[in-house]
Amino acid sequence: MFGRFLPGSKRSLQSLGEDEVLALAIASEEEDARIYLAYADSLRQQFPASAKVFEDMAEVEQTHKNMLIEMFRSRFGERIPLIRREHVRGFYQRKPDWLRKNLSLETVRAEAEAMEEQAARFYREAAKQVSDARTRALLGDLALAEEGHEDIARMLDEKHVSGEMRNEEDQTARRQFILTYVQPGLAGLMDGSVSTLAPIFAAAFATGNTWSTFLIGLSASVGAGISMGFTEAAHDDGKISGRGSPLKRGLASGIMTALGGLGHALPYLIPHFWTATVVAGIVVFFELWAIAFIQNRYMETPFIRAVFQVVLGGCLVLAAGIMIGNA
Repeated sequence: MFGRFLPGSKRSLQSLGEDEVLALAIASEEEDARIYLAYADSLRQQFPASAKVFEDMAEVEQTHKNMLIEMFRSRFGERIPLIRREHVRGFYQRKPDWLRKNLSLETVRAEAEAMEEQAARFYREAAKQVSDARTRALLGDLALAEEGHEDIARMLDEKHVSGEMRNEEDQTARRQFILTYVQPGLAGLMDGSVSTLAPIFAAAFATGNTWSTFLIGLSASVGAGISMGFTEAAHDDGKISGRGSPLKRGLASGIMTALGGLGHALPYLIPHFWTATVVAGIVVFFELWAIAFIQNRYMETPFIRAVFQVVLGGCLVLAAGIMIGNA
C-alpha cells in the first residue's frame, strides 16, 4: 500500500523503450475515449446536445488509438506491453468514473480542455524518446491534433449545439446549481442568521456575560447546522424533484446555517460587553443584506421585497431578543 510513495515504484518516461512509449499512448487514448463516453452518459439526460459532442470526441480518440496500434503492429508485432499512465512517474492522472459524477457542464468542459492540453504535452515529450522517423512523425501529428482538439470541440459543439440549445443548456445548468447549492444554502443562511438572533441577544442582555453568550450562540449555531443539514439531506433524495445530490444539499444547508449563527456569536469572544454587542449588530446588518442580495441575484426576488422580508423580519427578531433579555 505504500509502494506509490517509494521512488522506484514508477518509471520515468525517459526510461521507456519505443515499444513501451507506443503502448502507453495506446492505453492513454483508450482511457480518454472511455472518459469522454462517461461524460456523455452523465450529461445525456440534462444536456443531450453536449453529450453528443463528447461522444464524437470519444470517436476521435478511438481513431488515434487505432493509428497507434497500426504503428505498433508494423514495428513490434501483435503483443502490446501492459503499461499505463499510473506506471509512469510524472504522468498526468485521470479521475475514476465515480469521481466524475454530478459534475457541472462547465466543469466537464474545463476537464476536457485540461485533458487535451496534458495529452499534447505527453506526445511532444514522447516524440523525443523515439528514433524511428515514422513513429516520431505520428507522435508529432498527434500532439498537434491534441492541441487542435479545442477547435475540434468547437466545431462539434457548433454541429450539435445550436445557439438556442446552448442557451437552454446553460439555463438548465444554472437552474441545477441554484437547486443544489443556492436554495439549500440560502435557506440555511436565513435560518442560522435570523433564528439565532433572539436567543443570542436575549442571552447577552440577560446575563451581560460575553463568554456565556458566545457558548449559547455556538451551541445554537452548530445544533441548528446539524439539524438543517440532516433535514435537507433526508427529506428529498433528489431523484424525482431533480434537486441534485442530497449530500451536497445537506452540506450546503448545514454549513450555511452554522455560519449564519456563528457570524453574530463570534463577536462575543470580545470581553467587553458593549464592544462585542456593537460588533455583533454590525455583523447582523451585513448578514441580512447579504441574504437580500442572494435572494435578488439568484432567486429573482425583487430587491425591495427581499429587503422588506429579510431585513425587517430580522430586525423584529433582534428587537424581540433584546426585549426578552432585558425583561
